[in-house]
Amino acid sequence: MYGHHGMLEEREGQTTVLSPSAQNQDLKTNVQLLHAEDANPRSRSTSLREGAALARLESPSQAPQRRTEESEPIPKPASPKKKPRKITVRTLREMKSSGEKITMLTAYDATFARLLDEAGIEMLLVGDSLGMVVQGAENTLSVTLEEMIYHTRCVARGTTRAMVVGDLPFMTYQISPAQALESAGRLVKEGGAHAVKLEGGEEVAPQIAAIVRAGIPVIGHLGLTPQSVHAMGGFVVQGRAPEQAEVLKRSALALQEAGVCAIVLEGIPAPLAQEITASLSVPTIGIGAGVGCDGQVLVIYDLLGMSPDFKPRFVKTYTDLFSGISEAVRSYRDEVKDEVFPQPEHSFY
Repeated sequence: MYGHHGMLEEREGQTTVLSPSAQNQDLKTNVQLLHAEDANPRSRSTSLREGAALARLESPSQAPQRRTEESEPIPKPASPKKKPRKITVRTLREMKSSGEKITMLTAYDATFARLLDEAGIEMLLVGDSLGMVVQGAENTLSVTLEEMIYHTRCVARGTTRAMVVGDLPFMTYQISPAQALESAGRLVKEGGAHAVKLEGGEEVAPQIAAIVRAGIPVIGHLGLTPQSVHAMGGFVVQGRAPEQAEVLKRSALALQEAGVCAIVLEGIPAPLAQEITASLSVPTIGIGAGVGCDGQVLVIYDLLGMSPDFKPRFVKTYTDLFSGISEAVRSYRDEVKDEVFPQPEHSFY
């Protein structure tokens, strides 16, 4: 007979486990007996029994498994994890058509890029705002193209799904379409950007058209344009006067005609932003422009409450990271001075 551990031999009420060599000898004997029975006409299943014995001889270590109702079902292999769908200009058009809002946040390094990307943010803007929130400057005018390329490259390395948009800094596109194309090309080729953003209205339409013809997606920027801070007399809301509103509406259509894939509307009245959004086939991304835009963008440091002295009306702070980080750092400082850190579990032996 067979059990879970091989061939057993029952003799006088005792069950003995045979060694593998004994099992093979016993099986060979069975085969010889089967050949002898083959001459007997009364044997009707000789070949079947011989085949079974030979199979056991060839694989003596594989004993038949008993199937019971208590047997656990064979688990199904886990399905492979699907790669997240990359956000492209086509995705943005589809989201506008379906009414799904677009989310954009600024990012300046790989760590934040990964956090925002895994959180499901569709667009990461490497903004020239880094001049203020990273470099500590009063405005964005001092940021260079080389600095933008560096930070864009960092963000691109931390991103797998989101669209990475690189800002063209001040005076890297205003001179001519050729200059704009060269600057945009470097942001894409050296920085890894998927699209570039530039500020301005009808006057930059030729630059936009030149960049788009080269196969680089462009995002426009209207309203409160930080690179024109001196011309505007500060960071003030634009488009409240009827003549300003008309210029913005005309500029939005001109940018769309030039080939932009989206337009950022910053610091303009909400009704005007909603009107512009409805007049365009490309999506609008608002910041301080109301809920009527196709999406929203904020500076990540503002959203996380990392700038306690900067609280403009259009910013919503979702957490107080400034206080949290300060408390954690103070705890670290105190534990080091009191010799509480590091403990043995933080040391090597």
